[in-house]
Amino acid sequence: MDTFFRFLYEFLSQVFNGFIDIIMGFVNGIVKIFNIKNYISIIDFYKDDFSGPEWVFVVIAILLLLILFAAIGFLIYFIVRKYLRFRKTIVEQESLLEEVGKLNNKVATLVKEREEILAMKVSHLGIKPNESDVESEEEQQEDTGPVEAPRFSKLNDIDIEFANYKIQNYGNNFTLEELCDNFRNFAASQLKLYYKPQMIRLFISALASTKLVILQGISGTGKTSLAYAWGKFLKHDSCIASVQPSWRDRTELFGYFNEFTKKFNETEVLKELYIAGYTDDVYTIILDEMNISRVEYYFAEMLSILEMPNHDEWIVELVASSWKNDPKHVHGGKLQIPENVWYIGTINNDDSTFMVTDKVYDRAMPIDINEKGEVFTPVEVPAQDINFSYINSLFKDAIEQNPISQDTLDKIEEMDNYVIQHFRIAFGNRIVAHMKKFVPVYVACGGDEIEGVDYFIAKKILRKFEQLNISYIRDEIDGYVEFLDNTFGKDKMKECKEYVLRLKKLT
Repeated sequence: MDTFFRFLYEFLSQVFNGFIDIIMGFVNGIVKIFNIKNYISIIDFYKDDFSGPEWVFVVIAILLLLILFAAIGFLIYFIVRKYLRFRKTIVEQESLLEEVGKLNNKVATLVKEREEILAMKVSHLGIKPNESDVESEEEQQEDTGPVEAPRFSKLNDIDIEFANYKIQNYGNNFTLEELCDNFRNFAASQLKLYYKPQMIRLFISALASTKLVILQGISGTGKTSLAYAWGKFLKHDSCIASVQPSWRDRTELFGYFNEFTKKFNETEVLKELYIAGYTDDVYTIILDEMNISRVEYYFAEMLSILEMPNHDEWIVELVASSWKNDPKHVHGGKLQIPENVWYIGTINNDDSTFMVTDKVYDRAMPIDINEKGEVFTPVEVPAQDINFSYINSLFKDAIEQNPISQDTLDKIEEMDNYVIQHFRIAFGNRIVAHMKKFVPVYVACGGDEIEGVDYFIAKKILRKFEQLNISYIRDEIDGYVEFLDNTFGKDKMKECKEYVLRLKKLT
C-alpha cells in the first residue's frame, strides 16, 4: 500500500501543481505588468543614450502604457459594475416574488373569510348553501359576478342600438354575372378604382369557395383597395385590422379580459362580428399586411373554426364564465361566429414579412394582383343593400347548376397523377372541395370553366412547387408544359404554363 500511496501522491500532485503553476503564473504576470520600479529602472538604464527625438518616442510609449493601464482598469470597473447591477436585479426580482407570494396568501385568506361571511348570511336567511335545486349552475355562476359594471361595454351598447332591429329583406334579384358588373362599375364610378372583369370574377368566386381570401402581389396594385371597395359597395365599410409584428395570439383579434379593471378590452373586429350576428347583411374584415406576423399565431383558432362544416360549431370562447349583464349573444362566455362575415388578408412578399404556410394557403383562396386595371368609362352604379342569404343562395345554385364537367375532372385527375409522378406533389380533399365551389361560381360570373380550373390549379396546387429545389425539377418543367398542351389544348392553361416557366427562369 505504501507504494500505491506514493504513486497516488505523485500522480495527483502532477495535476494540482499544474493548477498552482497556472495561478502563480497569472499572479506573477499581473505583478510584472504593474511593477513600476522595473519600468523606472529600464528608463534609468537607457536615459543617457537617448537623443532628443528619441525622448519624444519614450514619452509616447509611456503615455500608451498609461492608456493601456487605464483601459484595463476601466474594463475591470465596468465588469464589476455590470455584475453588481445584475445581482441587484436578481435580488429585487426575488424580493418581488416573495412579496407576490405574500399577497397571494393574503388574497386566499380574504377569499376564505368572504366565503365564511357569505355562508353565515345564507344560514341566517334559512337557505342551505349546498341547495342545488334552487337555481341552475349557470345562474349561480352569473350571480358571482358584479351586476353594476358590465365588462363588455361596447357590445352592450350594440345590444341597445339593435334592440328593435328586424332583419330586412332587400328583394335582391340580380345574377352573379350582374353582381360582378355592378361591383366593377361601382368601384370605377364612385371610387375611381379600375379592375378587369376577370379580377372581379376571381374575387367573387373566391368568396364562394372559402371564408378566407388572400390578396397578394406587389405593393401599390390595389389589394387593400379591392376589399375596401367591396365593403363600400355593400354599404358596410370593411373593418380594417392592421396586423402588427407583435401579434402572437387570438387576443389581438378578439380582445381580452383585464383582471385588474374587470373589463373586457373589445377590439373593432369583435364589434364587427357582434354586429354581423344581428343582421342578414354581408360584412368584411380586412387583415391588412397579414403576414407581417405569423398568421398561425393569431388566426389559428379561426382557421379551425371556419373549417367546421356545421355552422353551429363556429364558437369562440371570450371569457371562462358568464355574468348576468353580459351581452345578449354572449352565452356562457362564448360567442358564435356569424356566417355572413368574410376575412380578406392582404400580403406583400418582402424581407419584412413571414412566409405564409401551407396550412393557411390550403384553407384560403389566394388571388394575385400584380397589375393595375385599365381605365374605362363606367356606368353609374350606387352602393347596394344585399342580403347574405340571397348571395349565399346564388353561390349554392351556381355550384349545383354548373358542376365541373366529367371530361375536365378526368383531365384534372390525369394532371394530378402526372404531378405526383414527376414532382412528388399531391393535393388533398380540401383543395378539391374548394375547386368544386370556385370553378362553378366563376362560370356563373361569366367566366370559362377551363380558365377557372387553370387559375385555381396555378394558385392552389402549383404554388407548392416553390417548396421544391427548382434546379432538380427544371428539366421536368418543359415536359409538364407539353403535357398541359396535349391534355387541355395549346391555347389553354395559360396561368399554369406562365407560372412554371417563370419558376424555370429563376434557376
